[in-house]
Amino acid sequence: MSKSFAVIGDPIDHSLSPNIHSAAFRELDLDSSYIAYRIPKGELAEGIEGLKKIKIDGFNITIPHKVEMMKYLDKIDETCSLIGAVNTVSNKDGVLKGYNTDMDGFLEPFKKKELNIKGAKVLLIGAGGAARAIVAGFAKEKADSITIANRTLEKAVSLSKFAKTIGLDASAVKIEDIKDSAKNYDIIVNATSVGLKNESSVIELDGINEKTIVYDIVYMPMNTDFIKKAKAQKAIIIYGYEMLLGQAVRAFEIWQGIEAPYNAMKKALLGGF
Repeated sequence: MSKSFAVIGDPIDHSLSPNIHSAAFRELDLDSSYIAYRIPKGELAEGIEGLKKIKIDGFNITIPHKVEMMKYLDKIDETCSLIGAVNTVSNKDGVLKGYNTDMDGFLEPFKKKELNIKGAKVLLIGAGGAARAIVAGFAKEKADSITIANRTLEKAVSLSKFAKTIGLDASAVKIEDIKDSAKNYDIIVNATSVGLKNESSVIELDGINEKTIVYDIVYMPMNTDFIKKAKAQKAIIIYGYEMLLGQAVRAFEIWQGIEAPYNAMKKALLGGF
């Protein structure tokens, strides 16, 4: 039985997902296809009907539909309801089940590299789309505390309240108030889009060392200014592409029910840079 999958969103032409998944299907000789399907804002309902008509087996959701898509699901897994957004859907006989692989995708590189989160003091920069899933991940892995730094304080405050409800000690600050305190944290994560256009990192990393874990969720370019600053201090680096890969691996396993070919997917992803 051939299976078909897609990624929906707008814009969509830059998506690396078709490459990554197609490589996985080739590697395991699976009769499956994966396409990018543009659904503009406001046209989600029709788009979903269309996907159901062609009996799509599963799809990924990207900007701008990750929250609105929740309305069209028949079932959701617990991570999905916790985060309040969906990025992966399976279709079994017309029953749509939603998942959010942001949290598992984010945590995957820590597991692969055997890096410890338990008891860590975390600095998270940004309180937007992916930040909630990241906070949920740190809570799940029992980090000691998280400081959320954002340009607008309200968003950081609201995210820190969420962190507390799921058992993670949290505080909120404005980005400019970080000043030279980066060295007080074990793990520093950039969850803003700063770096995409090669802009300078929003914080300084003076005083961090080779034990500090620095993670940038921006994956294009691979070496953002934030990553370059971390490398100059010999920190442990986690690249944005590793999170993207973790998400793709999880989606593959939800849909196919077998272990994903990690290395083949990694090669295809890095070939896309």
